[in-house]
Amino acid sequence: MWKSLKLMVSFPICNKNVFRVHLITTGAVLYRIPLTWGQNKLPWKLLHAAMMLLSLILAVVGLCAVFDVHNAQKTANLYSLHSWIGICTAALFAMQWLLGFAGFLLPCSPVALRQLLKPVHVWLGSSILMLSVAACISGINEKLFFVLKAAVNGSQPYSSLPAEAVLANSLGALIVAFGLVVLMILSNGKWQRADPGPEDLTYTVRRRNAKSPSYALAPLGR
Repeated sequence: MWKSLKLMVSFPICNKNVFRVHLITTGAVLYRIPLTWGQNKLPWKLLHAAMMLLSLILAVVGLCAVFDVHNAQKTANLYSLHSWIGICTAALFAMQWLLGFAGFLLPCSPVALRQLLKPVHVWLGSSILMLSVAACISGINEKLFFVLKAAVNGSQPYSSLPAEAVLANSLGALIVAFGLVVLMILSNGKWQRADPGPEDLTYTVRRRNAKSPSYALAPLGR
């Protein structure tokens, strides 16, 4: 499946640290963009769900790559704190996406269920963001301890802060700072979308017109 062990090792790190965190944070702050406030919420819901689904797919691919690396190197799986956090984050992320799809995108979901799920969805989203940041920085640190061993591969030890360590530590610090900025945006009431109207809560399937057989999602009450 993988062309080389080097690619197997590099791909999961790039995947989790860049693409996944970026997609999660961008999807999380999507509703905080003022451009979206005065518009129909459904297209933004679909974009939010698509970005989160892509992030989930990347997480699953990254996990599969990690298991392939460990199996190829005869290394035990799921023994470190980093791996525990990563697995828990992926499981919560999958549950969050499924609940969000069932509760907020399906036209048949009742309004009462959406109102009940909304605070849980928001809290769980922020928790997943923090867990993702924790998984990233713990993974970076774990990788540095494994690779920067002078007695093993002739490289400078981690304690001497070679260029690789400085770069990786800087990446971890930037990820933490990025996560904190996103949490600040999510917790700022001034940047929250106004209370939803009926068109944001419930959608139904209606005929476009009497002569056309095509259907489209339309808000109730319109």
